[in-house]
Amino acid sequence: MKIGVLGAGQLGRMLAISGYPLNHQFGFSGNSNDEPSALLGNMFALEDNKDNIESLVAFADVITYESENTDIEVVREINKNIPVYPGEKSLFTTQYRGREKALFNKLSIPCAPYQMVNSEADLKIAVEKIGLPAILKTATEGYDGKGQFLIRDNGQISEAWQSMNGVESILEGFVNFKRELSLIAVRGIDNDHRYYPLVENTHHDGILRLTIAPAQNINPAVQASAEHYMQTLLDEMDHVGVLTIELFETEDGLVVNEMAPRVHNSGHWTIEGANTSQFENHVRAITGMPLGDTTPTHNFSAMVNIISEIGPTDIVLNMPNAHLHLYGKSERFNRKLGHINITANSKAELDENIKKLKDFLP
Repeated sequence: MKIGVLGAGQLGRMLAISGYPLNHQFGFSGNSNDEPSALLGNMFALEDNKDNIESLVAFADVITYESENTDIEVVREINKNIPVYPGEKSLFTTQYRGREKALFNKLSIPCAPYQMVNSEADLKIAVEKIGLPAILKTATEGYDGKGQFLIRDNGQISEAWQSMNGVESILEGFVNFKRELSLIAVRGIDNDHRYYPLVENTHHDGILRLTIAPAQNINPAVQASAEHYMQTLLDEMDHVGVLTIELFETEDGLVVNEMAPRVHNSGHWTIEGANTSQFENHVRAITGMPLGDTTPTHNFSAMVNIISEIGPTDIVLNMPNAHLHLYGKSERFNRKLGHINITANSKAELDENIKKLKDFLP
């Protein structure tokens, strides 16, 4: 099939790399031949010329997208002619934190208490209701720690609101957690569900830096609980493709933080660490192919993000069980330039390999 991707970044690039062996073709929306996906398919500059929406539709049999910040009006227009997966409901829900939290509450999925905020006066009322500490976030578009402010005391309320630049925001109660986890799953057009194991994520300055897969010391009941929340969301939204939920592990169980209707940074380890990567399974799902096995190929895997500068990649290339993935992007502060996947048969081996990659970690 011909797959159109709204976006031309590294996620589209990795979708194409996984999809070409399955005999699919790819086109991307983007305005520059310097974008990571540019050399892997046709480029359609949607933002420059609305007529190119028709060009992308004429090219593609099915459309997917890289980001929950995709213009929903573009998706609605395309969906009049060919299917877009994940569907409009998934995109509509996940691109606005208020709708996302409301859905969690509707489905009895544990999440932090929250209040929508449109002014400093609203924020003061929300703080009184939720208490401190709490996190103020933009209602839309925030990612990698952007558009967030941790409020520790009442004296920070004015500063916190000013940092939002007047846009609608959400105040979330602070969750005391032991660690951050995420779960990636895929749902096919035929309602088949597949789940990857829970993974543990470590962030620095709001950016994911290290993922360990599977997360260690996870009780089977905790994995089952996460899968239950996931299946409830997949079915409620009639989601087709990969869905990611980020969770906090707390003393009282799992608390869902947010979700993403797409392949996810915390799932990059699956390229070498699972029988079927998240990227291949997303392609399989949106094209109606049977879903692939999500079983890990090794006892332990890890993913290290390459941020800001590429660094000493010869270290990676000299490691027999390390795999370098660069995205063809120029260096820039806090920019994701690539990632490194490593596999291991023991925890000691994994820890030793992570130590070898210390130059890539904060």
